[in-house]
Amino acid sequence: MTTARRTTTLFLTVLVGLLLAIVGLVQGWPGWTWPALAALLLLVPAGVFRVAARRRGPVPVSFEEQLTAAPVERTECRINQVALPSLWNDYCFVFSATVRWCSADGPGHGTVLNPAGLAVDAVLSRARTVTEKREPGHASLLQHELGGALSHMCPDSTGHLQAMADDISLTLLDEDRERLDRLAGVRKDEAVWEHQRRYEQSKRRYLGEDVLKDTGSAVVWWLTKNDEHVAKTVADLPLLAQLTSAARDTDIPQRLLDMLPPRPGGPGTPDTGTESVGPPSAEPSAADHLSGFFAAMGFHEDDDRRAMLGRQISHLIEQHNRHETAEDLLRRFDPPRPPVPDSDAEPAPEPGPPAEPA
Repeated sequence: MTTARRTTTLFLTVLVGLLLAIVGLVQGWPGWTWPALAALLLLVPAGVFRVAARRRGPVPVSFEEQLTAAPVERTECRINQVALPSLWNDYCFVFSATVRWCSADGPGHGTVLNPAGLAVDAVLSRARTVTEKREPGHASLLQHELGGALSHMCPDSTGHLQAMADDISLTLLDEDRERLDRLAGVRKDEAVWEHQRRYEQSKRRYLGEDVLKDTGSAVVWWLTKNDEHVAKTVADLPLLAQLTSAARDTDIPQRLLDMLPPRPGGPGTPDTGTESVGPPSAEPSAADHLSGFFAAMGFHEDDDRRAMLGRQISHLIEQHNRHETAEDLLRRFDPPRPPVPDSDAEPAPEPGPPAEPA
């Protein structure tokens, strides 16, 4: 109770005592009432002071007592550049945060000499359980995940205190980030190459197992390619037979041999001096049939499409274990190119005039 309140209480007590004395004199109270009235006036203020002190609580500490009081216990600390493991070996996250803690409530918890150590250990253990299950390529996303996982107080392993963390930073070392970028580039290139390889395999399988399965399949395919021009397809039937025979490394059916044009130098053809590939009586090879098909398609000897198609058909034939025929097609249509002379090489010195005799 302050001084002003005490003064007010004393003033009211005196005023009440005077009023009671006047009433007692007017009413003629007996003599024994006056001692009782005096005792009452003394006891009432004392009781009021005691009740007010209990409601007010402890007495405020003075300025001198505050200067000599024990220092307030620190409840936070900062940790920087702590390595935390990731899902990949030899790739670590770099973790920084502000750790906060408070004492655990309940009996049986003694004094802790180093609460900061317990709090930091608890926070790092919680962070590690998250990072060791994540790949190192998404550190910025994992930083926000840790912000949510460490944002609430949780007890440590000993139960002496509860800890949390905020102001979290999670990064990777610069050299590790560069390695991950290079690995990502290699994976992307490998995926593109794998798609191209599967596309080429699918195309070869389509040509070998569907289009060029036999002459009938080739005719139907060629008919759809020429907008259902039946006359053109019938005219190209010998070429399709030769192409199918070359792709499957089989002989042309007997029923289609009469439709083939006569070979130069063959029976019934005047000798024009043209050199044939083999003896007149020999059967045309797969390379001969494919050459006739290219000629009918208008692919001349210097056309690059002859080499490209010859190489693809050679790969198809090789899948059917006809290695000799495949090598023959490569020699015929895609021979190895001679090495290009080095333009940077120094020319050979020209022979000089003969030396004069001494």
